[in-house]
Amino acid sequence: MTTTSPPESTAPLLRIEDLRVRFGANEALHGISLEIAPGEALGLVGESGSGKSVASLAVLRLLPPTAAVTGRIVFAGTDLLSLKEQEMRSRRGREIAMIFQEPMTALNPVMRIGTQIAEAVRAHHPELGRTRVRDRVLEAMHEVSLPEPARRIRDYPHQFSGGQRQRILIAMALVNRPRLLIADEPTTALDVTVQAQILALLRRLRQSHGLSMLFISHDLAVVAQACGQPGDHIAVMQHGRVVEHAAAADLFRNPQHPYTRRLLASAPTMHTDRTKPLATLAGVESGEPSGIR
Repeated sequence: MTTTSPPESTAPLLRIEDLRVRFGANEALHGISLEIAPGEALGLVGESGSGKSVASLAVLRLLPPTAAVTGRIVFAGTDLLSLKEQEMRSRRGREIAMIFQEPMTALNPVMRIGTQIAEAVRAHHPELGRTRVRDRVLEAMHEVSLPEPARRIRDYPHQFSGGQRQRILIAMALVNRPRLLIADEPTTALDVTVQAQILALLRRLRQSHGLSMLFISHDLAVVAQACGQPGDHIAVMQHGRVVEHAAAADLFRNPQHPYTRRLLASAPTMHTDRTKPLATLAGVESGEPSGIR
C-alpha cells in the first residue's frame, strides 16, 4: 500500500481502524484504516466489488447479520461497533446520514415526499408538533433548491425528475443536521448536467453546515469535484484493501500506485490521445507494474 499521511490536525470525527468484514469464507474488507477530520471530505474510489459500499454500510451498521465485522469504527470518540442496536439507531440519520445512489429505490413510491422527509424528523424529534415538523421539511426542501416547496410537499416521487428525486434524498439526509454525510454513488444515475448540479449542491451544503463527508464513487473525475477543498483526501480501494491514500491534489498530480494510475488513465480527458485506446483495469494487482507513467 502506498500512503501519504494526512497532516496533523484536530482529532478525527471518524476513525476506522483495521476494519475487516467477512461473509462466510469470503473476506470483503481486509483490514482497512481511514480517517475523516471535522469539516473535511474523504473520497473512497474503486471499481465495482472493491469494497467501497461494504465499508460505508459497516459504518452505519447496516450490513446483514451474516456479516462478521471486526476492528474499530470510532465516531466522535465512540466505537460504533460496541453500541447496542437501539443506541446505534439513535445516531443513524441524526449524527450520521446517508444518501443512496438510486432515489427511485430509496424513496417509497406511494408516499408523498413531504411525509417521507417528515418521518426522518419525527424519528429523532418526537417532541416536535406537526407545524414545526412541516416547517423543517419545507426548510430542507428549500435548502436543496427544490422548486416551490410549499406546493410540491404533497407530490409523489414519480412527479419529480431524477435530479429532483436525488435532491429529496439529500433533504432527508440533512434535515436533522448530521455531522457526517455518507454519499454512496449519489450521481451515478444522473446525466452529466444534473450530476454537476448535485455536486455543486453538496459543496455548498458542506460549507454552509460544516459537514464532514464520505463520498463513494467509481469515478475519479466525480470525486475530484466532490472532494476538492483544502484538507480533503482520497483513498483508492482494490479487492477490499486501501492501496493508496493521499491529499486530493497530490493524488491527481502524482499518483503512486499502479491501480490509481490505471483508474486515471481509463477515463478520457480533453488531453487524451484519441488515436490510442484507453487503459483498462485488467491485470493490475497490488504492487504489479502497470506500464503507465
